[in-house]
Amino acid sequence: MSDSLPKYAPKIPVAAIVLAAGLGTRMKSDLPKVLHPLAGRPMINHLLATVETLSPERVVVVVGPEGEAVTRAVAPYPTQLQSPALGTGHAVMAALPALEGFTRGTVLTLAGADPFVSEATLRAMLEKREEGAAVVVVGFRPADPARYGRLMVGAGHLYRIIEYAEATPEQRAIDLCNGGYMAIDAALLPELLGDLSNQNAKGEYYLTDLVEAAHKRGLRAAVVEAGPEEVMGIDTRAGLAQGEAMVQRRLRAAAMENGATLIDPSSVHLCWDTKLGRDVTIGPFCVFGPGVTIGDGVEIRAFSHIEGAVVEAGAIIGPYARLRPGARVGRDAHIGNFVEVKNTVIGAGAKANHLAYLGDAEIGAGANIGAGTITCNYDGFFKEQTRIGAGAFIGSNSALVAPVSIGEGAIVAAGSVITRDVPADALAIARGQQAEKPGRAKAFRERRAAEKAARKGK
Repeated sequence: MSDSLPKYAPKIPVAAIVLAAGLGTRMKSDLPKVLHPLAGRPMINHLLATVETLSPERVVVVVGPEGEAVTRAVAPYPTQLQSPALGTGHAVMAALPALEGFTRGTVLTLAGADPFVSEATLRAMLEKREEGAAVVVVGFRPADPARYGRLMVGAGHLYRIIEYAEATPEQRAIDLCNGGYMAIDAALLPELLGDLSNQNAKGEYYLTDLVEAAHKRGLRAAVVEAGPEEVMGIDTRAGLAQGEAMVQRRLRAAAMENGATLIDPSSVHLCWDTKLGRDVTIGPFCVFGPGVTIGDGVEIRAFSHIEGAVVEAGAIIGPYARLRPGARVGRDAHIGNFVEVKNTVIGAGAKANHLAYLGDAEIGAGANIGAGTITCNYDGFFKEQTRIGAGAFIGSNSALVAPVSIGEGAIVAAGSVITRDVPADALAIARGQQAEKPGRAKAFRERRAAEKAARKGK
């Protein structure tokens, strides 16, 4: 997740390997772990967006045998298959064919399920490489080091990463832990990988052993420290919820910093691509799905849900409004409580303040849509369009059966079912004639009361 930093121009070329072959069995899901969304976007795509800020020459994603969905999600970046899965070092080995010819520069190794590293930290790693370190590792100091690998530093240099299971009590007392990200000299990477061994309890090649391999060759390794949030990995549903909460805090903070008012920030759920203008006010318990753009000075009242929609300056949305994909609400328009809008253009200053469904429609500027109005857009086979002209007035509880057009300035009487076009400035009435029967209500009540008494007497 990228910071707001000036555009980066690396001094030496950059490539990135993103490890995404894990099955994520602890998630208990048919969806690959790295595709679980954070703020509406797969977590691996958050990481890739941060990598893109470094202007990399190459990016490759390592996938497992069931990685077709991951391959689609990360396109156009290429993928390399790791099969069988023999550890993180083996995953980087699997990526090497995609880096053929990349022999000068830095190779970043990142985990697709660890999406929170900042651009600033990645830049710091690249700077350490530019200063001559052959390998750079991200370290962090958690409140509880738990079972993280420990970074062994001596004379100012990192010389080993030791896994918790292999560490002595003295080594476990070290509070500098392995964050999982590495930057490696591209020219040395194949040789260092060749030094790895799988002679361990798991029979796997550990990428962390790269540090010791570099040290034995007399090469320097360095550490860049980051905060615990940056190195947070997501392996469980609980971790996914924790990650979502963290992303939402960041998005809300950015929205307010850029001039939006969130009356109750903790209850507002934003999407990764939500665009909010200046002086936007958002009430409590509003939810934004993907593809939302909100113009300056818009008020979004409580309990509204907006997805795939554009709201132009000065409009008022909600409370309890729903804007679905394809909705476009014009300047100063009003969409009120329990109004649903789908694939519909609402003209400037138009109003639909209560209990309406507007789907597949064009509504002209200044039109008024009465409570209970429905555009009947679907006949079970096709979606058809309703057009309502500027300044038209649609009375309450009207059903507009598409395809149909209501002309500019026309009035549709309340309770009408409109099946034919209405000319401009015409009054359309399409309902049964009202009839009164004097005394009938009283006679009905008396008759029914007598029947009820008779039944009780039996």
